[in-house]
Formats: sequence, C-alpha cells, structure tokens
Amino acid sequence: MDSKQALAFINVLFAKKTNQVLNELEEKLFLGIWEGQIYSDIATQTFLSEQYLREAGANLCKKITQDLGIKVNKKNFKNQIKYHYQQHSGKALPSQEPLVEPTNTSRGDESQLDNLLQPNHNPFIPFNGRVEEKYLFFDREREIRRVFEVLNSGSSVVLIGEEGIGKSSLLWMINQQAKKFLTSERQSVFLDLNLLHNESQFYSDLCHEIGIPESKDYQLTRNLRNHKILLALDNVGKLTSEGFTRNIRDYLRGLAEGSNAPLKLILAATEPLNNLFNDSQEQGNTSPLAGICQEEQIHPWDEATIRAFITNRLARTSVSFTEEEIIKLIHESGGHPRKLMQLCYRTYSQYLESLQ
Repeated sequence: MDSKQALAFINVLFAKKTNQVLNELEEKLFLGIWEGQIYSDIATQTFLSEQYLREAGANLCKKITQDLGIKVNKKNFKNQIKYHYQQHSGKALPSQEPLVEPTNTSRGDESQLDNLLQPNHNPFIPFNGRVEEKYLFFDREREIRRVFEVLNSGSSVVLIGEEGIGKSSLLWMINQQAKKFLTSERQSVFLDLNLLHNESQFYSDLCHEIGIPESKDYQLTRNLRNHKILLALDNVGKLTSEGFTRNIRDYLRGLAEGSNAPLKLILAATEPLNNLFNDSQEQGNTSPLAGICQEEQIHPWDEATIRAFITNRLARTSVSFTEEEIIKLIHESGGHPRKLMQLCYRTYSQYLESLQ
C-alpha cells in the first residue's frame, strides 16, 4: 500500500462519512506524513511556514481521529491507517472498487462522488463552467484565507483574473464557507450577473435571495436595516452593459460602506474595477466599487499545483499519465484550471478508448 493508495482509501472513507474529501493542503500533508517527511521539508514544497504546517498537521490527525475513528498521530500515522485498511478485508483499493455503498436514492454530491470513483469513469469533470461541489474544488487555500482576512477586517473584495482562471468557482466556495470563516455572521447570497439583463432584474433577484419584499432604492435600504449580507457578484463586468447604470454601483457602495454595513461585497472581474468601468475614468473619478474593494489577483496554477491536481484525480483510478503527457498538459493549459480540466479530460478519454 503506497501513499497514493492510502490517500485514496482515506478520501473514500471521508466521502462516505462526511460527503467531502481532504482539501489540497491536507492531501499534501497526508502524503508527506505517510512518506516520513518532516515539516520543514513539507514547508519547502508548499511555501508555507513550518509552524503553520505543524498546526495543520495536528488538525489533520484530529480530523481523521474524530471523523473516521482512526486514532492517528504523526508517529503512528502509517501503521494505524494500514491496520484500519486491513479491517476492510475483501475490499479492493479505491482505485479498483469504491468503498461507497450503492444506494437507490439520490444523495446529491455523494452520488456524484460514487460515480467519480467508478473504475473507468473520467475523473476530470466538470470540464467547463463553475465548480460548485466541494469535493471537486482544488487548491486556492491561500486566496481563500486572504479573502476572509480582508472581509473580517471590514472591507469588501474583488477577485481579478483572466477568463477561465477559476474566479467563479473560487467565488462560489468562499460564499459557501462564509458561515464558518466570517467572524461576524452574515447571510450568503450569490448572484451571477450574466443571468440578469437590467437593474430591475438585479433588485428583484437580490430581494428574492435575501428573503425580503421586492424593493429598490430607499425602500430596499429600509428593508435591509435588520440584515447583514455577504453578497457575491459573479461576472461583475455585466454592470457595464445596456440596462445598467452607474447608479447601481453608487448604491451598492452606499450599502457596503462601513464595518457594520448591511452588505459586504465579494466580486469577480476580469480586470481592475477602475479599468472596467470607463465612465469613472471619463469623469476623472474612482469607480465607486473600486473605492471599497480590496483587489485579490487570481493567478494561473504553477507546475507543482498542476502536477498535484493530476495526481489527485488519477489517484482514484488505475490510469497514470506519462511524464511526456503531463509536460504537454502543463504547457498547453498555461496553468488555467478550466483549460487544464478540458485537456486532461481528453487525455483520459484516450486511455478509455484504448481499453475498448
């Protein structure tokens, strides 16, 4: 039983128990601890501090102990997991046969994970669009941590990055984790502006998602007095389209200004807000939203992250990409998660076709 097989085994147990798998940092820690690495070695690989990794490693052991009933620490980690695996005598490794019990009922993410763990199922899904399932989301722990630091300091945030870099998926995950990581509780509301065509639709959807009577302007301000909202707006560039005016941006700023404001904003945009909203430049002013939003740049994945992603997905299968294929995927994707997913999907499909 090697480290990848052990990781796949533990992830299946977590999927069955909690409907989630380990995140990217936890998986790196798991592999490092299994292979006998010390925290300073893992720190070099992850660019995180040794002290932070010690705390994260202790939390990982605690998580495995509490959620799975496997009493592990850094010293007995490998032996305890091996022993627990042996208790599943007659079971194949996760890459051969899933440990998730079959069911005839719909269980949302868990049933999707069942499919993901099937022997010949292509694990590189979804290959287009926003990732909304936690077990399919990968990386971006640093960005998430920084965003919540900014939100908890009282400011709003804008995620800036190229098309296909993963902003929408990151925005969705931050919105889903707000209850856990915000120091002051706020109701999470997510709006994809690509689905809205004018300000009336925006206000209507906003009120509907919050659960207040449909309203705008002063009446909306009154209706929000007893609410605290974290409003995630995807594709905020849509506010430059016909049907939207600067008034909506001025109004959102008014509702989001101040540490105790009804709204805190987290936006996703392809370029800085001062560049995006040209009317601000023409008038020689700062964009209303730029004035209250701290910028968080979303960069392409580096080579190490791409390799970790491919390893993570293939760990639950019997397929291994060649080094030549991986180098080609790194080069052709340019570190863009969406493009990488599409390329990996095609590469894996070729393996499946060769088996037929």
